[in-house]
Amino acid sequence: MGRPLNVGVIGVGVISKQYFEHLPQLPNLHLTAVADLDLDRAAVVAAEQGVEALSVDALLADPRVDVVLNLTIPAAHAEVALRALDAGKHVYGEKPLALSTAEAAPILERAAARGLRVGSAPDTVLGTGIQTSRALLDEGAIGDPVAAAVAWTAPGHELWHPAPAFYYQPGGGPLFDMGPYYLTSLVTFFGPVVRVSGATGRSTRERRVATGPLAGSVVPVDVDTHVTAILEHASGVISTVTVSFEVWASRSPKFEVYGTAGTLAVPDPNMFSDTVQLATADDRDFRDVDPVAGYADAGRGYGLADLARAIETDRPARASGELAFHVLEIMESVLRAGATHEVVELSSTVERPAPVPHGARPDTW
Repeated sequence: MGRPLNVGVIGVGVISKQYFEHLPQLPNLHLTAVADLDLDRAAVVAAEQGVEALSVDALLADPRVDVVLNLTIPAAHAEVALRALDAGKHVYGEKPLALSTAEAAPILERAAARGLRVGSAPDTVLGTGIQTSRALLDEGAIGDPVAAAVAWTAPGHELWHPAPAFYYQPGGGPLFDMGPYYLTSLVTFFGPVVRVSGATGRSTRERRVATGPLAGSVVPVDVDTHVTAILEHASGVISTVTVSFEVWASRSPKFEVYGTAGTLAVPDPNMFSDTVQLATADDRDFRDVDPVAGYADAGRGYGLADLARAIETDRPARASGELAFHVLEIMESVLRAGATHEVVELSSTVERPAPVPHGARPDTW
C-alpha cells in the first residue's frame, strides 16, 4: 500500500457520523480536515475527530487534501464536486451524483480532462449482503435470472430526521433517496438498463417535522412521493421497483430475484451485511446462505477506500462516478416516464463493477 490519501470532508451533517465511525478502520485513508457552511458545527466535529476545521474555500485550497468527501445536500453535490476537481482533488460523494444528468456530465468530463477520479455512494453494495447475492447469481444458484422485484416503503423521513426538508426537494423523494441502493444493486447483478417506464404521484397529506428544534413546522413537498418503475436490462432481465414515502405500514422492504431454478431473497441494500436467503425449485423453503463474497464488517467509507486503491493500482473503482451517472439517468428517466407516460430509452451504459472476493480489504485488493 502506498501513502494514504488525505481526506477533506465537506458537510458534517447526519450521514457524516457513519463515515467518521469507519474511516479509522481504513489504513489507506487519513482524515485531514472538515468543513461545513455551519462553522460552529464544523468546529465541534473537528474537535471530536482530532482534525482541523476549515472553511469550504480553505479546504478546497489546502494542498494537503488529496480527495474531497462530499457529504453536502444533493443540491450542492455538483457545485462542490466541480470546485474540488478544479482544485486538483479527487471526489467521492454521497448519492445522488447530482440533481440531473445535465449537472452530472460535466463532473465526469472535468475529472477525465484533469486525470482525476470520481466515486459515489452507495458503497453498501460492496458488503457481504449484495456481493454474496451477486456471487450466487453468477454461479447459477437460481438458474438463469428472469426478473427482480423491489418494494421499499415508509411514511416519510419527517418522522425521524430533525431537518428533513431536502428529502422533499429535487434530488430527494423516495426515488433519489432510497432508489440508488436498489438500482445500483440491480445494475451490479444484471448490468446496465436500456429502457424504463413508470408511474409517479404524491398525496395531499401535510407533512410536519416530528423531532428536533424544527418540530411542528410544515415541510413543503416538491417531488413525487410514490414511484413505480419497470426497468429492462441489456441482459434481458426485467426489474420492477416501487419506492414510497406514502405507506404507514408494510412488510417491505422486499428485494427478490426470480430465476429458472429458484428465488434469491436479497437483503436490504441500505445495509452492508444482512443475511441472504435462497430457495430452489427442489426445495422451495428459504434457507440462510453464509457470506461468500464482499468486504466483511464494512461501513460507509469503504467505497472511498476502494477508490483510493483503484487510484493506486490504476484500475476502475467499484463505486465509480460512471456507475452513479448511469443510476442517475435511470432515476431521471423513470420520473420522465411517469410524467409523460412514455417508454424512455437510456443513452448511458456502464460495465458491471468487478466483484469483491470474500475476505478482501479495500486497501489491499
